[in-house]
Amino acid sequence: MGPVAENIRTFFESFNQGRIISLKKLPKSGGDRIYFRIITENNSFIATYNENVKENETFLHFTQHFEKINAPVAHVFCVSDDRKMYIQKDFGDVSLLNELEKHGQNDYVYQLFKKSLKALAWLQINGINNFDFSYCLTSQEFGKQAIISDLLYFKYYFLDTLKIAYDKEKLLEDFEALSTYLTHVQDKFFMFRDFQSRNIIIENNEVRFIDYQGGMKGALHYDVASLLWQARANLSDDWKNSLLEYYMDCVTEIVKKPLDRDRFISQYNGYVLIRLIQVLGAYGFRGLFERKAQFLTSIPLSLSNLKWFLANKKTGISLPEYERILNLIVQDEIIERFKTVQADSLTPLVITINSFSYLQSGYPKDRSSNGGGFVFDCRGLLNPGRFEEYKILTGRDYPVINFLEQRTKMPEFLNGVYNIVDISVEDYIKRNFTCLTISFGCTGGRHRSVYAAETLAKYLRNKFKVKIELNHIEQNIHEKIGF
Repeated sequence: MGPVAENIRTFFESFNQGRIISLKKLPKSGGDRIYFRIITENNSFIATYNENVKENETFLHFTQHFEKINAPVAHVFCVSDDRKMYIQKDFGDVSLLNELEKHGQNDYVYQLFKKSLKALAWLQINGINNFDFSYCLTSQEFGKQAIISDLLYFKYYFLDTLKIAYDKEKLLEDFEALSTYLTHVQDKFFMFRDFQSRNIIIENNEVRFIDYQGGMKGALHYDVASLLWQARANLSDDWKNSLLEYYMDCVTEIVKKPLDRDRFISQYNGYVLIRLIQVLGAYGFRGLFERKAQFLTSIPLSLSNLKWFLANKKTGISLPEYERILNLIVQDEIIERFKTVQADSLTPLVITINSFSYLQSGYPKDRSSNGGGFVFDCRGLLNPGRFEEYKILTGRDYPVINFLEQRTKMPEFLNGVYNIVDISVEDYIKRNFTCLTISFGCTGGRHRSVYAAETLAKYLRNKFKVKIELNHIEQNIHEKIGF
């Protein structure tokens, strides 16, 4: 167990005297927060570790505020003195997206979406009262500048990677026009900012909200657009329309005054477009630049979502250059460019990934029937083992991970690895090959090679859904992933 987990254990024991039965690290989210599920004899808790104290303060303040209006958020039991750790109620790990993928678009799931929208409207409208927006992480309001920032995010991290020719001045004029149009809403409330089905947890058939620390003041429309147009959810047009009508009913009931529905829907379509574009920018940054596979595989879904929107919806404003570009990026050949060959239960390929020490065990023996594969030498990267505080740790521990990601060229090194390995993995899946071996070596087989092997295993599993055997030879750790 690494030092972060030990700190979490010690902190939890200072708050709760129950015997810990299980302390398990949860999969990492899009941010740098580290989550643990702690199970005692009588209860279950979520512990969070985050070096970003400002982000923690935002989340804690928002949670305290929303609890006062009975919004479905997790109670925080205690916070560490350094504000880097806190313990929350555990809602479980079944999200609305999980239920949608499990049951499909049936009545049970439809009712969960209705509950989500009703609770959202309550949080948005009642949550604005006495809200201190000075705690917001970035902008305090999703106004004109924030909208243009999202549009530029899309431009730099997705559009420009496609090398499509466009008129920069005309595009910026369209950005200006769209942002001005969307800020002309009658009232602004609390905007969740990332209200999608992965951030809605289902507990005893009731909905609970997580990950709202990015919230700010903004239009009601944005969060509804985020939920109903989430690419991975892929809701039918009938569901999108009827759920939007239901949400407008909820808003009308809470504010106790009529809603101009035609105007609301017109502006809503504009916010749908903004959300679709913002998501593509995020997927471009996380996928194309940071090479996080789960975001790469979502790009084709997002483009298909945008393609349908452009063919079927209107925003109520003329944006000639912007619309021209958007219609270009949803062409079939561009969508196909981002699609990835993925393994299934019948795919025979197993990828063996090793970490090893050049000084101790040396090159791993190739036990495959075909031989070959890749060996990558990590010794050109700064070694955490030179520093006393990292010597007893491994590439699985957060301090070492942070060191390698922030103080070395490991990200660039791995991007090169991804580019080379992707070619073989795609080809091997198509040709029904059975094995591929990839090894990472460093001086002691403890820090750099372990981190690289772990990171590649996660990347390949997320992107190709392939079976993996992960071996840290010097650590005597052998794991099977996806079997």
